[in-house]
Amino acid sequence: MVLGSDPLYCIDTAGYTRELKEKLRAAKCFFVRRGKGDHEIWYSPISRKNFPVDSDIKSRHTAMPFFSKPD
Repeated sequence: MVLGSDPLYCIDTAGYTRELKEKLRAAKCFFVRRGKGDHEIWYSPISRKNFPVDSDIKSRHTAMPFFSKPD
């Protein structure tokens, strides 16, 4: 395996990306494939759908919907 070829074990994740991926894995979501540009495609077993995740989330405002608790 080439260093950085697997996004789950990529060392150079920046900003909020690492924490988001940890939360996704805890929710049983998993990486499917690389998407266009700097996006990755993940799968949610709850919705049974694929969804894009930016691989370099630097803004707290972009990441906030993933980290806020439902009311």
